[in-house]
Amino acid sequence: MNLIIRNEEEGDVDAIDSVTTAAFLNAPHTDHTEQYIVRELRNSNALSISLVAENQGEIVGHVAISPVTISDGSKEWFGLGPISVSPNIQRSGIGSKLMRSVLESLKNSGASGCVLLGDPAYYSRFGFQTAPSLVLPEVPPEYFQSLQFSGVLPSGEVTYHEAFNAKA
Repeated sequence: MNLIIRNEEEGDVDAIDSVTTAAFLNAPHTDHTEQYIVRELRNSNALSISLVAENQGEIVGHVAISPVTISDGSKEWFGLGPISVSPNIQRSGIGSKLMRSVLESLKNSGASGCVLLGDPAYYSRFGFQTAPSLVLPEVPPEYFQSLQFSGVLPSGEVTYHEAFNAKA
């Protein structure tokens, strides 16, 4: 595999949509709106970082970063997700490469930290952990995790961009 991780380009939109749709098609704990979330983040200029994994000219993975609001007023915190890899090549390290690349980009951008909703067994390997001081309403706390880059860990309720309410 000749994998390249790079920033999203204008011509990647349809391929990102396809990869995201396919990646979540049979996933548990989803309402299958991930591709619409990415679209709405992009349309709202809230897609802070958007990286693709490309193999021999084909988009095989994508990860999105967008700003979050924390009720204590903390600044420069972001949400990671969705992250998608084509189903036929999942568990081949592409997701891990996307994660490492996007976290490095986010940290280098001056971000204070990042939150995500996902499997603690997977995301803990990238340094994410539960933080009782950060709450995402109506979500089991063990699945809402954070990674602090700088400053003091915030304390409050986290709100994702309104694009996370996107529907078809």
